[in-house]
Amino acid sequence: MAIVHVTDQNFSEEIASGVVLVDFWATWCGPCKMIAPVLEEIDAEIGDQVKIAKLDVDNNQGTAAEYQVMSIPTLMLFKDGELKAKTVGFQPKEALIEFINDNN
Repeated sequence: MAIVHVTDQNFSEEIASGVVLVDFWATWCGPCKMIAPVLEEIDAEIGDQVKIAKLDVDNNQGTAAEYQVMSIPTLMLFKDGELKAKTVGFQPKEALIEFINDNN
């Protein structure tokens, strides 16, 4: 499964079913750039179990405000549209896979 880019307009629809890890990020954010290849690896390894979505907080401030994103990267795990867990800051791949497995 490929990583999808979501917006304020399609966010609810994209997280509505299954397990979805949403990366709240911005182009100017250093740790966000560091986590991007980690998310690519996770998608390659367990993309059949979890959908990965990226939301640019600068261009989609409504969703970022709704979920009270204060720091980026913030990663939120949703299951069937319901927020299950949240983590803030860069995480290594093993920690993120554990975060996904522990919370869905």
